Parts: sequence; C-alpha cells; structure tokens
Amino acid sequence: MVSVGSERTGESVCDGKRRQICGNRKNVYERQRMSEAGQRKGMEMEMKVNKSKLSKTTKNDMITYGMVILTYIVVQLLVSTGHVSSLIQGLLVPFCTYVIVAVALNLTVGILGELSLGHAGFMCVGAFASAVFSLAFKEALPGGLRFFLALLIGAASAALVGFLVGIPVLRLRGDYLAIVTLAFGEIIKNIINALYLGVDSSGVHFSMKDALSLHMEEDGLMLIKGAQGVTGTPNDSNFTVGVILILVTLFIVLNFIHSRTGRAVMSIRDNRIAAESVGINVTKYKLIAFTVSASLAGVAGVLYAHNLSTLNALPKNFGYNMSIMILVFVVLGGIGNIRGSIVAAVLLTLLPEVLRGLSDYRMLIYSIVLIVMMIFNWSPNAVFFRKRLQQKLLPGRKAEKEAV
Repeated sequence: MVSVGSERTGESVCDGKRRQICGNRKNVYERQRMSEAGQRKGMEMEMKVNKSKLSKTTKNDMITYGMVILTYIVVQLLVSTGHVSSLIQGLLVPFCTYVIVAVALNLTVGILGELSLGHAGFMCVGAFASAVFSLAFKEALPGGLRFFLALLIGAASAALVGFLVGIPVLRLRGDYLAIVTLAFGEIIKNIINALYLGVDSSGVHFSMKDALSLHMEEDGLMLIKGAQGVTGTPNDSNFTVGVILILVTLFIVLNFIHSRTGRAVMSIRDNRIAAESVGINVTKYKLIAFTVSASLAGVAGVLYAHNLSTLNALPKNFGYNMSIMILVFVVLGGIGNIRGSIVAAVLLTLLPEVLRGLSDYRMLIYSIVLIVMMIFNWSPNAVFFRKRLQQKLLPGRKAEKEAV
C-alpha cells in the first residue's frame, strides 16, 4: 500500500510542474505579444516614413505641373493684352516641342543613364509619319480627330523604330551607344530626303529616284517630295495643345520614374551588376525606358510638324545640331532633373531671339551664358555653395531629413 505522505508528495510535485508549465506558457505568450506589438510599431513607423516620402514626391510632382499651368496662364494673359510680340508668339509652339523632347531625352540620359544622340531621328520619324497621315486625310477627317490620330501614329511610329533600334544598340555602352544613335539619326534624315511617296486611286507608290518614277495617275497626291519634304500639312497645333502635351509627357515620365519599372531602371543605372544579381532583366527594362523615350520624342515631332506648312528633313531641324541642342537642354537643366530640363529648354530657346538685336554679339553672349550655367550646375564649389545657401534659407528641410 502507498502511504498518505507519499501521495501528498506526488500531488505537490505535480502541482509544481503544472505551475511551471503554466508560467512558461504565460512567458511565451507575453513574449509573443511584445514581439507582435514591436512589429506593429515597426510597421507603423515604416508606413509613416513611406507616407512622408510619398507625400513629398506627390508635392514635387504637383509643383512641376503647377509651374507649367501657371506659365500657360501668364503667357495667355500677356498675349491677350498685347504685351507679347509676334516673334515670341511664333516661338510658343517650338517652346513646347523642345520641352517635350528634352524631358524625353532626360528619361534616357538621366534615368536610364545612357547617352543617346538619336532623339532628333525619333522626332523626325514622328513628324513625317504624322504629317503624311494628316495630308492624306486632310479632307476626310475633321481637324481635332485628325490631329489626335496623327499623335497616336507619330508616337507609335517613333516607338516602333526606337524598339527596333534599341534591341541591338542598348547592348552597347558609353560612347559607342552615342555614336550608333547619332548615326541612326543621320540615316533617317538622309532616307527621308531621298524618299518620294504618293497615293492615287490604284494605291500607294514610293521611289528612291524621283517623282516621275512613281508613275501615278493624274488624280494622285504627292505626300513626300524628296528633299522638298511634305507641303500642305494642316496647321493643327497651337500653344494650348502644346501645353496639354507637356502635361501628358510629364505625367507619363514622372509616373514611370516612381513606378516599379522606373526603380528597376534606376537600379540598372546605379549598379548594373547588382541589378543583374537580384534577378532584374537588364535588357528588358532598358528597352522599355528607351522605347518610351523615343515615343515621347515622336510626340514632339508631331507637334513640330503641324506647326509648319512645309516640313523638310534639314540638318538644322533633325540633324546633328538638333541632337546636340537637346542634349544641352538636359545637361544644363540637370541630368535626371525633369523640372530643370523644362526651364533650360525655354531659356535657351528664348535667349537667341531676345538677343537678336545684338546681331554681332548675339552668339558670343549665348556661349558665355552656356558656360556660366554649366559652371553653376556642375562645379563642385558651386554645388557646395548652393547646398549651404539652401540650408540657410530652408532650415526646416534639414531637420525633416534628420527626423526621417
């Protein structure tokens, strides 16, 4: 028989074990609860930081949109009151054209990190594709619908050519990419100067020799006349349409930059090897960015073509000098700085016309301004001075960065 004392001893041991197990469970539960609370706090802090970053990004984008809209309102008021000369009024659409193509090139140079000198060629493709369509359907379609379809055709044509060119070209880097894209721009210009295109009741005719080789009927319509280009393009573009296209371009580019695809593109720009090591398809994302940039350059070409009654593929319009001028807009405005590209494109287009009265010294002053702007933007001492000045004028922003 088991004694009563031994039974009590066994019960006390069992009770102690139960209490120990319950205590351990309680400690585990408390630790889990504390870890969950810590995770929640961490997630809340991360959400706050992401929200502050998002609000800052949205605020910067709104400032960019507001700057364009405010400029449009001010210019319209000045034009309506007669304070803008006819010369400057004639430059309003070219301002919009250069802003669009500068923002498009900044997507390639600043965000993708590749030097391209072929955007004048993409602009030429969009311009002539849309001009041919508008001329062919000049009587068949109303102006608004015709111009909208011309925009789509010009953008799609430039995007297609950019995609085809980008497949082999984007495997190159640095100076080699710049040389090949520059050669592409010259090839496009020379092909269009040698192309004769017409349409009649029997269909479309084209030749690389002369207009007589088309063998068109009497009711035929010449669309491209070789070096004479396209004549009779309907004048569908204006300053309001140009500003709308600038806003659409900014919306596409800024949302592209902030998207997952844009972050992948910027990671390739910053460190290609690291991007490849985490599974990013470098060729795919580079091709996406390059195609979008080419398409927007084609939109600029559509706006440019529908502001002229005669469109020619001249060196000053779509040649080497145009490519360099667009690159100057991007570099002086700040590589990767979309707002800076807008300001640089407007100022550098306006400056030669403002200085036209100084015929002997106009280009000299223009060159000096370019040199001063380059030093102010890229000199290390000037960059340090701008940062110090920004900290003095905006002390709250420094505290905000430290808090984040």
